[in-house]
Order: sequence, then C-alpha cells, then structure tokens
Amino acid sequence: MKHNISTSITINADIETVWKIFTNFDDYPNWNPLIKSITGPVVVGQRFTAVIQNTTFKPMVKVFNAEEELTWQGKLFIRGIFDGRHSFIFKSLENGKTTLIQKEEFGGILIPFVKKKLNTDIVDAFNAMNEKLKELAEKE
Repeated sequence: MKHNISTSITINADIETVWKIFTNFDDYPNWNPLIKSITGPVVVGQRFTAVIQNTTFKPMVKVFNAEEELTWQGKLFIRGIFDGRHSFIFKSLENGKTTLIQKEEFGGILIPFVKKKLNTDIVDAFNAMNEKLKELAEKE
C-alpha cells in the first residue's frame, strides 16, 4: 500500500538564503523541530544518518541538486515494512521569494495502521519545520 503527504510554504527570502539555512545540517539541532540531526555525506548514492523525531534512519540520497531538490529513500527495519521517499523541492519565485514543497511517498505493510498519524502528526511536523525555516530565512 502507498500513501502520500505534502506540504508547502512561501518564504519571503531568496532561494540562496533558504538553501543555505536548509543545507546547514550541523545547525539542525538548534532549530529543526522535525529532523533532529543529519550526519554523514549527503551525496547522491550515499547513505547518511538522520534522526527524525525520535527515530534514527540511514536513508540513501537519491537527488541532490543545489537550490532545487534534496530527495532521499529510507526504510524502517527492512524494506517493505515502512518505506519512505522524502523530498524537499525549492522553487524560486520572480519576486525574490521561495516556495518549499516538502513531501513524502510512503509504502509498506504498516501504512494502513499509521495512515491517520501520517495525515496528522507527520503533516504537522512537516509544517512546523517549514514554518521555522521560513522564520529563520526571513530574519537573514
């Protein structure tokens, strides 16, 4: 079974500023309410360690295009139980603003049991991260 969630936000800052804050992974523990830490190389084809909420994952980077997109593929325990493809997509707007789209495509046998939590708690967590990133970027 598959399930998708998506959030977006418009940030009153240029894409360079937003991307700089977003990719400063060392600073995540200081501001990010969703992703507590990212360690290791964030390079296409490489695995890194991410602590998301209270769970540690070792996803593989699928897409890393500066000022455009970061996408990774992860799993809980073994593939097919609870898998996710998480994307952060950045779009530069003509007026010096940036739109961030944060989405995740979930799959696996646990989806029917966690769908409600994905639609509430996880969407709320995505929105909280988006809002905090907006707040930081608009202060720069």
